Amino acid sequence: MRSVEEQQARVAAAAVAPRPVRVAIAESQGLMCAEEVVTERPLPGFDQAAIDGYAVRSVDVLSVGGTDDDGLNREVSLPVVGEIAAGARTPSRLQPRQAARVQTGAPMPTLADAVLPLRWTDGGQSRVRVLRGVRSGAYVRRTGDDVQPGDVAVRAGTIIGPAQVGLLAAVGRDKVMVHPRPRMTVLSVGGELVDVSRTPGNGQVYDVNSYALAAAGRDAGAEVNRVGIVDTDPAALREVVEGQISRSEVVVIAGAVGGAAAESVRAVLAELGEMEVARIAMHPGSVQGFGQLGRDGVPVFLLPANPVSALVVFEVMVRPLIRMSLGKRQPLRRVIQARTLAPITSVAGRKGYLRGQLMRDQDTGEYLVQALGGAPGASSHLLATLAEANCLVIVPSEVEQIRTGEVVDVAFLAQRG
Repeated sequence: MRSVEEQQARVAAAAVAPRPVRVAIAESQGLMCAEEVVTERPLPGFDQAAIDGYAVRSVDVLSVGGTDDDGLNREVSLPVVGEIAAGARTPSRLQPRQAARVQTGAPMPTLADAVLPLRWTDGGQSRVRVLRGVRSGAYVRRTGDDVQPGDVAVRAGTIIGPAQVGLLAAVGRDKVMVHPRPRMTVLSVGGELVDVSRTPGNGQVYDVNSYALAAAGRDAGAEVNRVGIVDTDPAALREVVEGQISRSEVVVIAGAVGGAAAESVRAVLAELGEMEVARIAMHPGSVQGFGQLGRDGVPVFLLPANPVSALVVFEVMVRPLIRMSLGKRQPLRRVIQARTLAPITSVAGRKGYLRGQLMRDQDTGEYLVQALGGAPGASSHLLATLAEANCLVIVPSEVEQIRTGEVVDVAFLAQRG
């Protein structure tokens, strides 16, 4: 029986990022930048007002608030020679002892070196009385303050977030090279399956896995193609799988590790490349398959028919591969420690990934966890408990019993709400 870590290492070795593509910056969020974006123009491209106020020469207003030789407070009043709106394209020039009304983002007139905030004036229209002086450069965004020509705005390997999208727009880039989302295909096999659009007959069940695993793939960051239920006739199955591995970076087949149907599936897959079904020292989902098929060695996973087991195997094995393909530095979920609120039973010799509810003590800030589903095997198939879970309790393979109040490792699942 192979350890979880050994199987994860085999999977990780197959991770390959898709070839970079150029996309609109509106579509780049969450993807890894595949180029050094070098700025060609300064940002901002001109001296501009940082706030609403009056453009002035600082030497004309610095004396405000001081006293003259007679000990009297100095007062300064300047004529307002115009108003400059944001987006104004006509150059303007300020003469000594003049002011111009400016909006935030407006180009500064020649000779002006500061903006006098409205709150430091009487707000005059034709003439403004200065209540407080400003120094040179105050409330002015100088040319190139943010970025100078030749600066790298976004580096290769950076995950593009809202700030990077904004910076790309600010430097005039409408497209950017990125590593795209890996394409993932999800198939389900099993003679008992019917799609949710049909009414199941005697002995039939809904195809839960293709929907649940497709959603898990999207949550991980993949571009998902849900094929749904596939006929296990060898010729038909081979045609479908060959077609999908030619257009996918990851293929997931649910229901292909147990029973006669699974054996016929594995026989077809063995014709397309290396495929191994093994027992992994974990629960649920100890029996699972992994291989690389087709000319490009596309990673293909065989998951159990049990929806809970399939989702747990996806979480432990498939999701990290997708995250690595996206260039994420931390492909695994965040793991924290929490104190148990009730006893937990696990399977000896297997690393447990047990669904649970994580909460926090409001007084102490300590994390607390309540395992869901009861004893292993008793209700490990219940999808409802997984839907209620917000974490997986990770139990070491050598541990069978965890008492109330003991500390355990807990992996966060996706946040709801």
